[in-house]
Amino acid sequence: MDNAFSTPLMSGTDAPDFTLPGTGGGPVTLSSYRGRKHVLLAFFPAAGTPVCTTEMCAFGDDIDKFSQADVEVLGISMDTVDALKQFRDDHSLRTPLLSDIGGAVARQFGALWKSGTIANRAYFLIDKRGVIRWAHAEEHPGLRRENAEILDAINSVIS
Repeated sequence: MDNAFSTPLMSGTDAPDFTLPGTGGGPVTLSSYRGRKHVLLAFFPAAGTPVCTTEMCAFGDDIDKFSQADVEVLGISMDTVDALKQFRDDHSLRTPLLSDIGGAVARQFGALWKSGTIANRAYFLIDKRGVIRWAHAEEHPGLRRENAEILDAINSVIS
């Protein structure tokens, strides 16, 4: 990952806790899911761009498959909450979107792109104990994983 700003956190690492404002009307704290649900953090570069729109719509299309695996999908970008709300409304998105203005959380997870102005597209599956069980960062922000691959990874590491 030569182009990334920092090295992504690896499987087996405790996920750093954070609280970010979201499109659901209030802040979201990662540790609030402990003991209740697994969490897939899906960092994405920018609301409204073609690949990001396809990706976030696809998460909504497969929300039942993620729910069956007891996984909450949280999309995270460095966009403002207002921009994320507009993005959600424009595309009827079904997953919570979180605003990481300044990229502090992207930096913690090693998902900040070299420019420092956007997150790279990266995924972190966090189990109910708060441990990263699967992680993948794209070579560059224009790439993305298909949900089938992500769901296969979830099913292979969550029992």
